[in-house]
Amino acid sequence: MKGATHFSKIWISSIVLLTIASDQLVKVLTRLEIVPQSYNSVIKDYFIVTNIENTGAMLGFGQDFPPLVKRIFFQAIPLLVLGILLYRILTKSSLKPLSLTAFALVIGGGLGNLIDRIVYGSVTDSFQLRFAFLRTGIFNLADVAVTIGIVLLLYEMIKSKTLSL
Repeated sequence: MKGATHFSKIWISSIVLLTIASDQLVKVLTRLEIVPQSYNSVIKDYFIVTNIENTGAMLGFGQDFPPLVKRIFFQAIPLLVLGILLYRILTKSSLKPLSLTAFALVIGGGLGNLIDRIVYGSVTDSFQLRFAFLRTGIFNLADVAVTIGIVLLLYEMIKSKTLSL
């Protein structure tokens, strides 16, 4: 089976590592500099910086699961899925650059949050956006990377009407 080109492998690895590094750096700074559960306005009330430890998944889903169930659903399964996904994009030669970038962002963001879950037992979330009565959940850079990756994949699927792994 012919795999991704040398350049593609470097591109994928660079995006994954840069995503993990930037996410972990922001999380370390958040843990060191931001008082837990405080709300600090950066741009009026539109952009808030905080320090929330999320022991569940998105928006706190699963916070009350038993520890073993959390390890299986929030650590073991994601590690397996991310590993398979990384292997597939490194060995598949027919993916377009936008798809490679998108998958690398999803993998990097997923691994960034997975590192938190394994090392700390929770994920550090730091940011919230507020616009009038609309506000986002509290999120981190890993979440941003995953979201951008998924949006890029959806765009690519709509544009080409197919995407296969």
